[in-house]
Amino acid sequence: MGKRLFDVVAATLGLLVLSPVFLMISLAVKLSGPGPVFFRQERIGRRFQPFTILKFRSMRPGSEGPPLTVRGDERITAVGRLLRRTKLDELPQLWNVLKGEMSLVGPRPEVRSYVEMFRNDYEEILTLRPGITDQASVEFRDEEVRLAQSADPDALYRSEILPRKIRLAKDYVRTRNGWSDFLLLLRTVLHL
Repeated sequence: MGKRLFDVVAATLGLLVLSPVFLMISLAVKLSGPGPVFFRQERIGRRFQPFTILKFRSMRPGSEGPPLTVRGDERITAVGRLLRRTKLDELPQLWNVLKGEMSLVGPRPEVRSYVEMFRNDYEEILTLRPGITDQASVEFRDEEVRLAQSADPDALYRSEILPRKIRLAKDYVRTRNGWSDFLLLLRTVLHL
Protein backbone atom coordinates (compact mmCIF):
# COMPACT_ATOMS: atom_id res chain seq x y z
CA MET A 1 0.00 0.00 0.00
CA GLY A 2 2.83 2.42 0.89
CA LYS A 3 4.54 1.88 -2.47
CA ARG A 4 1.33 2.51 -4.40
CA LEU A 5 0.66 5.70 -2.44
CA PHE A 6 4.20 6.88 -3.14
CA ASP A 7 3.76 6.06 -6.85
CA VAL A 8 0.50 8.03 -7.07
CA VAL A 9 1.88 11.07 -5.25
CA ALA A 10 5.19 11.06 -7.16
CA ALA A 11 3.52 10.51 -10.55
CA THR A 12 1.00 13.28 -9.89
CA LEU A 13 3.73 15.70 -8.80
CA GLY A 14 5.89 14.63 -11.72
CA LEU A 15 3.12 15.24 -14.23
CA LEU A 16 2.39 18.66 -12.73
CA VAL A 17 5.99 19.84 -12.34
CA LEU A 18 7.08 18.46 -15.69
CA SER A 19 4.07 19.75 -17.63
CA PRO A 20 6.17 22.51 -19.29
CA VAL A 21 8.69 19.84 -20.35
CA PHE A 22 5.84 17.69 -21.70
CA LEU A 23 4.61 20.68 -23.68
CA MET A 24 8.05 21.43 -25.16
CA ILE A 25 8.69 17.79 -26.06
CA SER A 26 5.21 17.46 -27.58
CA LEU A 27 5.86 20.52 -29.72
CA ALA A 28 9.29 19.24 -30.80
CA VAL A 29 7.85 15.82 -31.74
CA LYS A 30 5.00 17.43 -33.67
CA LEU A 31 7.38 19.76 -35.54
CA SER A 32 9.72 16.87 -36.37
CA GLY A 33 7.23 15.49 -38.88
CA PRO A 34 3.77 14.05 -39.33
CA GLY A 35 2.33 11.60 -36.88
CA PRO A 36 1.11 11.45 -33.32
CA VAL A 37 3.01 12.86 -30.35
CA PHE A 38 2.73 9.62 -28.39
CA PHE A 39 3.81 6.09 -29.21
CA ARG A 40 1.52 3.41 -27.83
CA GLN A 41 2.37 -0.28 -27.59
CA GLU A 42 0.90 -3.26 -25.82
CA ARG A 43 3.01 -4.57 -22.97
CA ILE A 44 2.30 -7.31 -20.47
CA GLY A 45 1.75 -6.14 -16.92
CA ARG A 46 0.99 -7.49 -13.50
CA ARG A 47 -0.73 -10.90 -13.50
CA PHE A 48 -0.23 -11.06 -17.29
CA GLN A 49 -2.72 -8.24 -17.89
CA PRO A 50 -1.93 -6.39 -21.13
CA PHE A 51 -1.83 -2.61 -21.03
CA THR A 52 -0.85 0.18 -23.40
CA ILE A 53 2.46 1.78 -22.55
CA LEU A 54 2.94 5.44 -23.47
CA LYS A 55 6.12 7.06 -24.73
CA PHE A 56 6.90 10.15 -26.72
CA ARG A 57 7.16 9.08 -30.36
CA SER A 58 10.77 8.81 -31.46
CA MET A 59 10.32 7.10 -34.84
CA ARG A 60 8.81 8.08 -38.13
CA PRO A 61 5.16 6.97 -38.28
CA GLY A 62 4.47 3.84 -40.29
CA SER A 63 8.10 2.69 -40.07
CA GLU A 64 8.31 -1.04 -40.59
CA GLY A 65 11.13 -3.02 -39.13
CA PRO A 66 12.27 -5.28 -36.33
CA PRO A 67 10.74 -4.89 -32.87
CA LEU A 68 14.14 -4.08 -31.35
CA THR A 69 15.76 -0.73 -31.98
CA VAL A 70 19.50 -0.43 -32.46
CA ARG A 71 21.70 2.65 -32.34
CA GLY A 72 21.67 4.36 -35.73
CA ASP A 73 18.29 2.92 -36.70
CA GLU A 74 17.08 4.99 -39.66
CA ARG A 75 13.51 4.93 -38.37
CA ILE A 76 14.45 7.22 -35.47
CA THR A 77 13.93 10.96 -35.98
CA ALA A 78 16.50 13.57 -34.94
CA VAL A 79 14.28 14.61 -32.03
CA GLY A 80 13.76 10.93 -31.22
CA ARG A 81 17.51 10.34 -30.92
CA LEU A 82 17.73 13.08 -28.29
CA LEU A 83 14.67 11.79 -26.44
CA ARG A 84 16.01 8.24 -26.37
CA ARG A 85 19.52 9.25 -25.32
CA THR A 86 18.17 11.30 -22.39
CA LYS A 87 15.32 8.81 -21.68
CA LEU A 88 12.83 11.70 -21.89
CA ASP A 89 10.74 9.53 -24.24
CA GLU A 90 9.79 7.52 -21.13
CA LEU A 91 8.17 10.45 -19.24
CA PRO A 92 4.58 9.70 -20.41
CA GLN A 93 4.79 6.46 -18.44
CA LEU A 94 4.05 8.59 -15.38
CA TRP A 95 0.47 8.40 -16.68
CA ASN A 96 0.74 4.57 -16.69
CA VAL A 97 1.90 4.81 -13.07
CA LEU A 98 -1.00 7.06 -12.12
CA LYS A 99 -3.46 4.62 -13.73
CA GLY A 100 -2.00 1.75 -11.70
CA GLU A 101 -0.59 -0.15 -14.68
CA MET A 102 3.00 0.56 -13.70
CA SER A 103 5.12 1.58 -10.74
CA LEU A 104 8.05 4.00 -10.64
CA VAL A 105 10.37 1.09 -9.80
CA GLY A 106 9.78 -2.47 -10.89
CA PRO A 107 10.74 -4.93 -13.63
CA ARG A 108 10.49 -3.27 -17.05
CA PRO A 109 7.44 -4.43 -19.02
CA GLU A 110 8.03 -6.54 -22.09
CA VAL A 111 6.10 -7.23 -25.26
CA ARG A 112 3.94 -10.33 -25.36
CA SER A 113 6.23 -12.40 -27.62
CA TYR A 114 9.20 -12.18 -25.23
CA VAL A 115 7.02 -12.80 -22.17
CA GLU A 116 5.61 -15.95 -23.79
CA MET A 117 9.15 -17.15 -24.62
CA PHE A 118 10.07 -17.00 -20.93
CA ARG A 119 6.62 -17.51 -19.42
CA ASN A 120 7.80 -19.58 -16.44
CA ASP A 121 10.16 -16.80 -15.36
CA TYR A 122 7.47 -14.17 -15.82
CA GLU A 123 5.12 -16.12 -13.54
CA GLU A 124 7.27 -14.80 -10.70
CA ILE A 125 8.17 -11.41 -12.18
CA LEU A 126 4.62 -10.41 -13.03
CA THR A 127 3.43 -10.77 -9.46
CA LEU A 128 4.48 -7.09 -9.34
CA ARG A 129 3.55 -4.05 -11.38
CA PRO A 130 6.18 -3.35 -14.03
CA GLY A 131 8.21 -0.20 -13.51
CA ILE A 132 9.60 2.78 -15.33
CA THR A 133 13.04 1.88 -14.05
CA ASP A 134 14.81 -1.10 -12.54
CA GLN A 135 18.32 -2.49 -12.19
CA ALA A 136 18.27 -3.65 -15.83
CA SER A 137 17.41 -0.11 -16.99
CA VAL A 138 20.61 1.10 -15.36
CA GLU A 139 22.76 -1.85 -16.43
CA PHE A 140 21.50 -1.82 -20.04
CA ARG A 141 21.25 1.94 -20.57
CA ASP A 142 23.41 1.42 -23.68
CA GLU A 143 21.35 -1.52 -24.96
CA GLU A 144 20.82 0.04 -28.42
CA VAL A 145 24.61 0.26 -28.86
CA ARG A 146 25.11 -3.38 -27.84
CA LEU A 147 22.38 -4.50 -30.22
CA ALA A 148 23.85 -2.45 -33.08
CA GLN A 149 27.15 -4.29 -32.71
CA SER A 150 25.48 -7.65 -33.33
CA ALA A 151 24.84 -9.27 -36.71
CA ASP A 152 21.58 -10.61 -35.25
CA PRO A 153 20.23 -8.21 -32.60
CA ASP A 154 17.13 -10.32 -31.90
CA ALA A 155 19.20 -13.45 -31.23
CA LEU A 156 21.52 -11.47 -28.92
CA TYR A 157 18.52 -10.05 -27.08
CA ARG A 158 16.86 -13.45 -26.64
CA SER A 159 20.01 -15.39 -25.71
CA GLU A 160 21.96 -12.92 -23.54
CA ILE A 161 20.30 -9.59 -22.75
CA LEU A 162 16.77 -10.71 -21.88
CA PRO A 163 17.93 -13.66 -19.71
CA ARG A 164 20.14 -11.22 -17.75
CA LYS A 165 17.22 -8.79 -17.39
CA ILE A 166 15.04 -11.66 -16.16
CA ARG A 167 17.62 -12.62 -13.51
CA LEU A 168 17.80 -9.01 -12.33
CA ALA A 169 13.99 -8.76 -12.25
CA LYS A 170 13.68 -11.96 -10.21
CA ASP A 171 16.33 -10.67 -7.79
CA TYR A 172 14.29 -7.48 -7.43
CA VAL A 173 11.07 -9.41 -6.76
CA ARG A 174 12.80 -11.38 -4.00
CA THR A 175 14.69 -8.52 -2.31
CA ARG A 176 12.76 -5.31 -2.97
CA ASN A 177 12.20 -2.70 -0.29
CA GLY A 178 11.64 1.03 -0.07
CA TRP A 179 15.34 1.80 0.36
CA SER A 180 16.37 -0.22 -2.71
CA ASP A 181 13.62 1.50 -4.74
CA PHE A 182 14.90 4.91 -3.64
CA LEU A 183 18.48 3.97 -4.61
CA LEU A 184 17.32 2.70 -8.02
CA LEU A 185 15.45 5.96 -8.66
CA LEU A 186 18.53 7.93 -7.63
CA ARG A 187 20.85 5.83 -9.83
CA THR A 188 18.47 6.23 -12.77
CA VAL A 189 18.44 10.02 -12.40
CA LEU A 190 22.24 10.17 -12.01
CA HIS A 191 22.77 8.06 -15.14
CA LEU A 192 20.66 10.44 -17.20
